[in-house]
Amino acid sequence: MAQLFFRYSSMNAGKSLEIIKIAYNYEEQGKKTLLFTAEIDDRYGRGFVASRVGIKREAIPFNSNTSIINVLQSSGDDERIHCILIDEGQFLTAKQVKELTQIVDYMDIPVIVYGLKNDFKNDLFEGSEALLIYADKIEEIKTVCWFCDKKATMVLRLVDGKPAYTGEQVLIGGNSNYLPVCRKCYGNPKLSTINEG
Repeated sequence: MAQLFFRYSSMNAGKSLEIIKIAYNYEEQGKKTLLFTAEIDDRYGRGFVASRVGIKREAIPFNSNTSIINVLQSSGDDERIHCILIDEGQFLTAKQVKELTQIVDYMDIPVIVYGLKNDFKNDLFEGSEALLIYADKIEEIKTVCWFCDKKATMVLRLVDGKPAYTGEQVLIGGNSNYLPVCRKCYGNPKLSTINEG
């Protein structure tokens, strides 16, 4: 029986690498997947899932107006879709997450979504909140704090090398803009360690 999975973490936990690996594993067995990523994240080119380790893969870009069901139904041929994979799932709308539940419940296709849970202000993203409500399985992908050895549970935004705790929710960026941190280091980051390294 198909399920909706939400696999979340802070930045730098290997979410994109994991989703590329899952797509490869399905396709190595001759099973077709649909891979989606947020149109807004164009750091590696629009419509690509890319890992910091250098692996990159083409994906279907989505925005707030994208109907995943419509894309699925117009995917070209009658070949069965074995799994839908979504990177940057925090950028989904609540309506799109409900659409994913319909794909799982009525089309019997598993959906695996990877993304951030909370933003740099520690507010939930709309997509993440909906996934926490509707997902059948919620799994944390762990990573370590940039400044200490504790588990990173938060995202620290840097603007001109200084912590930022206010501003727009979405600012696309990598390590120069965001760091995975624990709760303690979120409020008291040891920024001198960045400048030394």
